[in-house]
Amino acid sequence: MQYPDGTIALEGIDLTIRKGEFVSVVGPSGCGKSTLLKLASGLEAHTGGQIRVDRSNLGYTFQDATLLPWRTVLPNVELLMELRGIPPEERRRVALEQIELVGLKGFENHYPKRLSGGMRMRASLARSLALNPAVFMFDEPFGALDEITRERLNDELIALYLRNGFTGMFITHSIPEAVYMSSRVIVMSRRPGRIIADFPIPFAYPRQPELRYDPEFSRIAGEVSVALRHAIEE
Repeated sequence: MQYPDGTIALEGIDLTIRKGEFVSVVGPSGCGKSTLLKLASGLEAHTGGQIRVDRSNLGYTFQDATLLPWRTVLPNVELLMELRGIPPEERRRVALEQIELVGLKGFENHYPKRLSGGMRMRASLARSLALNPAVFMFDEPFGALDEITRERLNDELIALYLRNGFTGMFITHSIPEAVYMSSRVIVMSRRPGRIIADFPIPFAYPRQPELRYDPEFSRIAGEVSVALRHAIEE
């Protein structure tokens, strides 16, 4: 990916994500992680090479919840279904199911400004889940949240992944989050971004919070951290 000013954001990327995998991508700030996600999703056009992604039913969650401030939770969750032309009764039924699934039952009539950051992100997840995406892309959705809320949402997202069976691509700056959530962790170099390491994560799903204190978890997180330090120092 090369921008009009000549900046090369990504170079020599070769990445395959198999159906049903949950793959996290970590790397130095500015290395092109979010750009890679936008190219894969079709939000931006690449300038060289080939991208093959099933975008027929794709979900995308941004770093910010991107809720419409003049809509309460329920119509915000209905938004993508409304744009797809789904009838109102069906929209409402599905939206209420997803709101309950992400733990927001009772907050259907609250405006975004009355919700915490974690609750707004839950509403954003519910909005995308309402379309039951086969491929789901996450651009560091929990980065602005406190650690306890972040860990709770990690567990909730894993439960949604197991329930819905989507293929996930997850951008994060947090190595523990990447290892805890994923079936694989990809490490990228400094810009222009390249893939310099690919770590399979051996832990079975579902995962329990205590896993974060397991010696094997610490060992794998340490290996990812070493690869990331090399990416920053090279």
